[in-house]
Amino acid sequence: MLEIKIKYFDKDAEKIELVAGKSDWFDLRASEEVEFKAGEFKLVPLGVAMKLPEGYEAHIAPRSSTFKNFGVLQTNSVGVVDNSYSGDEDMWKMPCLAMRDTVIRKGDRICQFRIMQKQPVINFVEVEHLDGINRGGFGSTGKN
Repeated sequence: MLEIKIKYFDKDAEKIELVAGKSDWFDLRASEEVEFKAGEFKLVPLGVAMKLPEGYEAHIAPRSSTFKNFGVLQTNSVGVVDNSYSGDEDMWKMPCLAMRDTVIRKGDRICQFRIMQKQPVINFVEVEHLDGINRGGFGSTGKN
């Protein structure tokens, strides 16, 4: 089992925990209220910093209900926090673009994360041809 040091910037914040049987992603909450006007970009503070183990990184993505509930998009699609972002003041944040006027309140669950092993070292070998069967190109599996 991995052990990860976590700092909460608000001692009263709800602690991160896995909801057994529902998902293997952990929810993150806004640590302060953030008000948006349509078209505005802001970083939403998540109230935590972590020291990830060597060879691991966190992937942060919106929850499935984030856009429906708040009308914001995570601007980098998926955030990656590597283990070097581990200082005492390195609070995680979610970069958001508002598609409508909205308010994210302190404690709202707005994104989720999971811990992943980093990409292994890879040596690419250039070839003239690949021996796999052609599938027909991008989008070839159809709409249904």
